[in-house]
Amino acid sequence: MPTHPVVLTECPRDAMQGLHAFIPTATKTAYLQQLLAVGFDVLDFGSFVSPKAIPQLRDTAEVLAGLDLSQTKTKLLAIVANLRGAEQAATHPEISYLGFPLSVSETFQRRNTNQTITEALADVAAMHALCERVGKTLVVYLSMGFGNPYGDAYSPAVVADFTQQLAALGVRIVALSDTIGVSTPALITPLFEELIPAFPQIEFGAHLHTTPTTWREKVQAAYQAGCRRFDGALGGIGGCPMAADVLTGNMATENLVAYLEEEGEELGLDKKSLMQAQQMASSVLAFA
Repeated sequence: MPTHPVVLTECPRDAMQGLHAFIPTATKTAYLQQLLAVGFDVLDFGSFVSPKAIPQLRDTAEVLAGLDLSQTKTKLLAIVANLRGAEQAATHPEISYLGFPLSVSETFQRRNTNQTITEALADVAAMHALCERVGKTLVVYLSMGFGNPYGDAYSPAVVADFTQQLAALGVRIVALSDTIGVSTPALITPLFEELIPAFPQIEFGAHLHTTPTTWREKVQAAYQAGCRRFDGALGGIGGCPMAADVLTGNMATENLVAYLEEEGEELGLDKKSLMQAQQMASSVLAFA
């Protein structure tokens, strides 16, 4: 079992990216500033991708410039879709992590980043080298990590093979992403139980999408299998707009917090700021 503490990532970027109405830059900035006060380990705050692909996040650089990071322990993560985006994100010293979605489904890799898997892996190698040069860390999300709706080949062995390739490149953080919400405990538990001891140099995370009634069994399956890195979004809003026409929601952060505290984990969150962030999310993300 891993000895490192829980790492909790709040993902407002994932919550916002699929919303059609543009959230004003000042509103985004104020919401992110409130999230920084909560004390999450990581804030997945924005992305450096084509404005045509994700118009909601076209103001990421402007939002970043408006944040005050002087009073927070939270580290920033930005999603990128290719090497050009990584190079752009790398120019910002405030960003600690670059996140890249590498799909185990060829169909989804083309749909999500307009690349083949081979091309995406070449980008991963270049991104990792870039991160090493500039003192950042690459987080690779294995999209469709629990299955896909396209009929592409999938098995735990496929995920292990991708992980082996990432390990060979020197990648140290790999998050299994349930892009469309198909994961079940019967899939989650054996996958983490196989990967975590096989790749002790890699920190594995769980980016789970879920319905309101299945969240607990999914978190429990990952946690009991040894996963200690979890992504969530307040209210469970959001998902990947490139994956399907109907989105399955993100893992609700408030549920994650409740479960992890039940397990005795010390998360170090400012609960008053968390309540205020939940109230802001209700209006900013319009899920109330």
